[in-house]
Amino acid sequence: MILVLSGTSDGNRLIRELANLGYRVLATAVTPYGAYLAREAGALEVYQGELDKTSFKELVQREKVEAVIDATHPYAEKITSIAQEVAEDIDIPYFRLRREFAPVPPHPLVNMASDWEEAAEAAARARGNTVFLAIGSRRLEVFANHEGLRKKRLVARILPDRDSLEKCLKLGFWPRDIIALQGPFSYELNLALFREYKAEVLVTKDSGHTGGFLEKIQAAIDLGLEVILLRRPLEPPGLRLEEILEVLNRTFKNGAVIS
Repeated sequence: MILVLSGTSDGNRLIRELANLGYRVLATAVTPYGAYLAREAGALEVYQGELDKTSFKELVQREKVEAVIDATHPYAEKITSIAQEVAEDIDIPYFRLRREFAPVPPHPLVNMASDWEEAAEAAARARGNTVFLAIGSRRLEVFANHEGLRKKRLVARILPDRDSLEKCLKLGFWPRDIIALQGPFSYELNLALFREYKAEVLVTKDSGHTGGFLEKIQAAIDLGLEVILLRRPLEPPGLRLEEILEVLNRTFKNGAVIS
């Protein structure tokens, strides 16, 4: 059994490739929608929900996982660390799927933040009063609870799932300030949304080429928005999808994880 930590379009593409090659795939996803996409991609089984080190290790041992492939988002640092530790503890291969960087356009409107608190502070200092949060739902509380942002309009672009919507409402976002859409988004759609919501400040993170990062940044720059970009965390060395498949085929040529 191959365990794929998914929840991204890259991860689902990897699941599809593995399933097509006959590998038995167990996938993980945090949300019901992520789990649905993993099954649709060809995962034999899907574990849905958060995992700590204990539950992760139990899952790996219970399902007799023989290799772990980490295809999570670059900002999902906690699960990446857990996966590396567990794989080392029980002596199975760990692979990190490399997500290609999208070079940040050098521009005076683009400012880097090293963590979420610094990003919220920068948004509070920004001259614009409408802050467009293209960061997903998991860190919205850092901005919603920031004293310096209470008098500004916060617009949240989130995935169209119940948990994300409920979180926004609990944090005090008005329905008119919630955009529930699944990306990636084209340059034209980003442009239209920024205009429609009269955005003046964009807070976002580097989601790479597959996440529509460049289209989002370029639309913001063209409209003169101040951009606050969360710095991408350091990642373990990764392999391209083709390289991972090549290593797996060499490692399991006896068919140990083939259905």
